[in-house]
Amino acid sequence: MKELLEKVVTGFVDHPKDVTVTESQSDDDSTVLSVSVNQEDMGKVIGKGGKIAKALRLMLRIPAIKQGKRINLEIVEKS
Repeated sequence: MKELLEKVVTGFVDHPKDVTVTESQSDDDSTVLSVSVNQEDMGKVIGKGGKIAKALRLMLRIPAIKQGKRINLEIVEKS
């Protein structure tokens, strides 16, 4: 799912080389995917009213449920 998220986000940002996705495990046994993007691309990744971020979360949630996993998405500004 990490690769899927990276391909999707890289496809619609202005600075695709700045996109990084890291995967970690949280205390409650769920997977956390953190997407780091360029400051100029934050608006594109979040979307108007958070619509793009919600769509990305839904896109990740469907295969995770099929695999019996829980997944969370965090959007982080690259420093």
